[in-house]
Amino acid sequence: MSNQAIIIEKIFDASVQKVWDALTENAQMKQWYFNLAEFKAEAGFEFQFYGGKPEGKQYLHVCKVTEVIKGKKLTYSWRYDGYIGNSLVTFELIEEGEKTKLKLTHTGIETFDSSVPDFASENFAEGWTYIVNIALFNYLKGEKA
Repeated sequence: MSNQAIIIEKIFDASVQKVWDALTENAQMKQWYFNLAEFKAEAGFEFQFYGGKPEGKQYLHVCKVTEVIKGKKLTYSWRYDGYIGNSLVTFELIEEGEKTKLKLTHTGIETFDSSVPDFASENFAEGWTYIVNIALFNYLKGEKA
């Protein structure tokens, strides 16, 4: 299994504040990301949610916010309850005029159990590509994901 980070970059026709709010306000996150019971962009905040392929097994994701630089960077750990491995997901925002460049980086995927097909790197790449390029993009445009 490769230990290469997954990196997804996208420029949104939206202000940094608008993108930051979509990444950090739970009511907005529920519309394009995962259905979290609660979320706070505060270091140390822990959250959980179920997710997986719609037709497949649903896994309990266990996450903890590790770094917050308001309007610029959000990082949290990402692991699966009952399975080995721990990874980090980082969202970075860069202002580009009136637009915002988002850079998502997911590292540590190689630490997950390689015998579980759902934890394959290409599944993460596919999932994050959809989340950033379609779900978040459509949400910020005012369309349903």
